[in-house]
Amino acid sequence: MKLKLKLLALVLLGFFSINAQEIESPKFGKGLFDLVGKDSSWAMKIGARMQFLAVSNWEDHKDNQTTFLVRRARLKFDGYAVSPKFKYKLELGLSNRDISGASIYTNNAPRYILDAVIKWNFYKNFELWFGQTKLPGNRERVISSANLQQVDRSLLNSRFNIDRDLGVQLRHHFNLSENFVVKEMFSIAQGEGRNITTGNLGGYQYTGRLELLPLGEFANKGDYKGSDLQREVTPKLALGITYDYNNNAIKTRSNQGSYMETDTGFFETNINTLFIDAMFKYKGFSFMAEYADRDSSDPFAKNSDDTFTGDVVQVGRGLNLQSGVLCKNDWEVSARYTNIKLDEAITGKMPENQYTLGLSKYIVGHNLKIQTDVNYLDVDAGNNEIMYRLQFDIHF
Repeated sequence: MKLKLKLLALVLLGFFSINAQEIESPKFGKGLFDLVGKDSSWAMKIGARMQFLAVSNWEDHKDNQTTFLVRRARLKFDGYAVSPKFKYKLELGLSNRDISGASIYTNNAPRYILDAVIKWNFYKNFELWFGQTKLPGNRERVISSANLQQVDRSLLNSRFNIDRDLGVQLRHHFNLSENFVVKEMFSIAQGEGRNITTGNLGGYQYTGRLELLPLGEFANKGDYKGSDLQREVTPKLALGITYDYNNNAIKTRSNQGSYMETDTGFFETNINTLFIDAMFKYKGFSFMAEYADRDSSDPFAKNSDDTFTGDVVQVGRGLNLQSGVLCKNDWEVSARYTNIKLDEAITGKMPENQYTLGLSKYIVGHNLKIQTDVNYLDVDAGNNEIMYRLQFDIHF
C-alpha cells in the first residue's frame, strides 16, 4: 500500500511540476506522457499496460474449469539522466500474477519490481547495465509480454527460462560487413531470481549470449517482437545462442523454481542451461524456433546424511517452433508446436507435446490487440488437456 501511494505521489508530482505549461501528449502507444528537464539534462517517459485474460480448460476425466483474470497490469518509467548515454528503466507489476511468489527470501513482501536497471553507454558500442532486469536468455523470454504473437509464451519458456535477476551485464555490437551485425552479451548475476533480499545464498550465475544478424537489423527491433507487423521488405534473420552456468545453484530450475532446502540449509549443485534460437521475418511471414537444454552436476537434492529431500533439478530439453502469417487487414493466423522432454528417470515427468492455433487482430499494432488461441496438450493417455484462451491487450 505504501508503494502504491508513493507511486501515485510521483505521478501527481510529475503533472504539477509542469507549472501549468501545455503538454503535447505522445501518440497512442508511445507512453502516457513525456517529461523533459528544462535544461534537457533528464527525461522520463511514463507508460502503462493491461492484459485481460479468459481461460477455459478441459482435462481428461475432469469438469471444465473457467478463469477470468487481470493477467498483467504494469507501469513503466524510462528515460535518461544527465546524458542520453545514461539510461534507466523501472517497471512495476500490480496484478496478482505480477507480484506473486513472495517468500521469506523476498522479505515476505509482494514482488512489485520487475525491472530496475541503469544502462551506461560508456564507450562507442559498449553498454554496462546494472540492476534487476531480464538476463540474456532465450529469445521468447526476452520478448516483452506486450509484444507476443500469441496469448502467452510456450511451455519451453515456462520450463527452462532464466527470467530476471540482479547483477551486472556488459553488451556490445559491431558490424562484420555493411549488413552483417554481431551482438555480444555477458552477465554476472546473483542467481536466485528477482527481488531477493536475503543476500546471495548460493553461488553466482554467469550468462553469455551471441547473436548474428547476417541480413541486417530488423525494422523497429522486430527481432524481439512477435509477428511481422513491419512487413519486412527484405528477408531478415537473427540467430542466437546462450550458455548459462549457475554455480552452486539452490533452486530446481537454475534461478527459478523452488528452493532445495535440506536439514542443514540448502542443497547446492551446478546447473548448465543452453539455448539456441532463430527469428525470420519477410513480408508479413514470421518464424521463430528455440531449443533448450538443462543439465546438472547432481540433480538429486540430499540431506547431510545423503537421504533425498524430494527436490530434483528439472533437467531435460525442449523444442519450440512457431510461425504466423499477417494478412493485409492486420489479422494474423499463427501456429505453434512445443515438445518438452524432462529426464523421466530423474524428474518423474512424462514428455509433453503441445499444439497451438492462434488468431490475432492488431488494432494498433501490439499496443491495442485481441488475441485468442486453442491449445491441445498431449501428456499421456490419461492426462491430456484442451485449453481455450481469449485476451485483450492495451498498452499506452
